[in-house]
Amino acid sequence: MIKIKKALISVSDKSNILELAQHLKTFNIEILSTGGTAKLLKENKIQVTDVSDYTKFPEMLDGRVKTLHPKIHGGILGRRDIPEHQETMKNHKIDPIDLVIVNLYPFEATIKQENCTLDLAIENIDIGGPAMIRSAAKNYKHVAVLTNSNDYKKFSDEIIKNEGSISEDFSFSLAKKAFARTSAYDAAINNYLTSDDQNKFPEKLSKTLNKVMDLRYGENPHQQAAFYKDSIESTGTLSSFDQLQGKELSFNNLNDSDTAWECVKKFSQPSCVIVKHANPCGVASADSLQEAYQTAFKTDPTSAFGGIIAFNESLDEKTASLIIKQFAEVIIAVDFSEAAKKVFQKKPNVRLLKIKNENNNVEFDFKKIGGGWLIQTPDNHSLDINSCNIVTELKPSEQQLDDMKFAWIVSQYVKSNAIVFCKNKQTLGIGAGQMSRVDSTKIASLKAENANVDLTHSVVASDAFFPFRDGIDVIASHGAKCIIQPGGSIKDQEVIKAANEHNLVMLFTNIRHFKH
Repeated sequence: MIKIKKALISVSDKSNILELAQHLKTFNIEILSTGGTAKLLKENKIQVTDVSDYTKFPEMLDGRVKTLHPKIHGGILGRRDIPEHQETMKNHKIDPIDLVIVNLYPFEATIKQENCTLDLAIENIDIGGPAMIRSAAKNYKHVAVLTNSNDYKKFSDEIIKNEGSISEDFSFSLAKKAFARTSAYDAAINNYLTSDDQNKFPEKLSKTLNKVMDLRYGENPHQQAAFYKDSIESTGTLSSFDQLQGKELSFNNLNDSDTAWECVKKFSQPSCVIVKHANPCGVASADSLQEAYQTAFKTDPTSAFGGIIAFNESLDEKTASLIIKQFAEVIIAVDFSEAAKKVFQKKPNVRLLKIKNENNNVEFDFKKIGGGWLIQTPDNHSLDINSCNIVTELKPSEQQLDDMKFAWIVSQYVKSNAIVFCKNKQTLGIGAGQMSRVDSTKIASLKAENANVDLTHSVVASDAFFPFRDGIDVIASHGAKCIIQPGGSIKDQEVIKAANEHNLVMLFTNIRHFKH
């Protein structure tokens, strides 16, 4: 057991520190403290000794130097089980420090500020704090370290249970958290200082992820899995969800939900996106969520079974009453009305996720390959439909332009090769993930036929160029009238000629949206 006799408290985030300090005083634990922490404790009638009084050395350089002193680090690092350490500490009048409570200058929060300057970021790099944390964690067999206010209560319970002492196992668990904290802190500093407009991809990239939960299994039952999220959370991303009801989320639930949520956020009208196996199988925008859901579902009712359904607004009772008639794994919305929540209570296993509708997806995209990672900036391109090149003899109407923009957005979230038939801001047929574009085109039309959906006068989006005219011929044979695609093929003129022969409108975006 580690007997706690002297503690050093120096915290930037002072959440719950008074309650913990009161528990320490209950066991007559002497408290050393600095600056604002010492002031707060004294104002609340908690006796403390200022570090500068203890070291006989004043704080200096605007507080940059205060705990970097042998009496502090000697007291933390000195081993109680080595006589030479004990003799040295005695000769230099260094008392053992048994508990270090430190959290760091808010560097991560500072760099998230909109007007953060380099000088401000640098000033919020803590020096003494990480040194004390690492010292205490290294000497965990004799010194406990607390770096997170969420651990204060558990620590208090431990010393109450053990009458002022803690177990070595508990101290080791705190030490591991401490090293993880300083590692994450250093990673944040490294990433900030080495990532700028001139150097988008630093030579060394550090990533800190916080474990949220274990998952039942991975993509398949024989694979183990867990869900982690970035230490610097972005509101509006899937990782910021609040689960209101339902059983545990699975690996595939989360993977599919990310596609559904990122896609539905792209639309300004009330919209619904239904995803199955990482591909949208139905998307629609309308005057209400109810109408959007109904039209999205019509695209492919078979695939919608057991899918993920996302909405870009708060979900109402009428729409919820329709959804509950089908089998859905996850429902995502900006919020749920109380009446809608009551509807879903009839199916308690259905997972309801509440997420703010904000576009903060600025983090790198990561793809794992054997022994390494592929890293890219996110595909956040937003198309100005009026800047596209009209390459055919026929020109589009305003309605066709609206539908082509809608279809283009959907194609961004469909696995390549992607073909999307749409009309009146509703998907009619989606072809995904084929090795040839003409096959995706045929599958999209077949999907529409199976759902008894008419493709006449529809528009078609292709995530990349048509390499041959065969895809154009298939599209025209089903009555579509417009095509939006990137262009850029050596066969562009052949493709344009085919479009003109079929009296089609064709737009070139000059940008593609591969998604693998």
